[in-house]
Amino acid sequence: MSEKKQERDVYAAIADPTRRKLLRLLADAGELPLYELTAQFQMGRTAVSKHLAILKEAGLVTVRKVGRETRYRINAAPLQEIKDWVSFYENFWMEKVSHLKKLLMEE
Repeated sequence: MSEKKQERDVYAAIADPTRRKLLRLLADAGELPLYELTAQFQMGRTAVSKHLAILKEAGLVTVRKVGRETRYRINAAPLQEIKDWVSFYENFWMEKVSHLKKLLMEE
């Protein structure tokens, strides 16, 4: 029986500051084992693992085993959706500010 796995929402995944810090660490380092990631936080290995699982469900992190070690790597492709969303509003506000400048200069 094939069961469709529901992916976690990218926006929800990056809403937490701990997960954003994990993504930053992975972006800077390329790939890190769990123990090195855990050392960067004041929380246990299990808590960090739960955050990484959420990022993995959202497609933001990939995992590979090297012996007994679990190594994590960022997958930034899902962040494109957020970039596109933010870009729309950036353009929206740029147009509004430009219009406001024009009105102020006319007065």
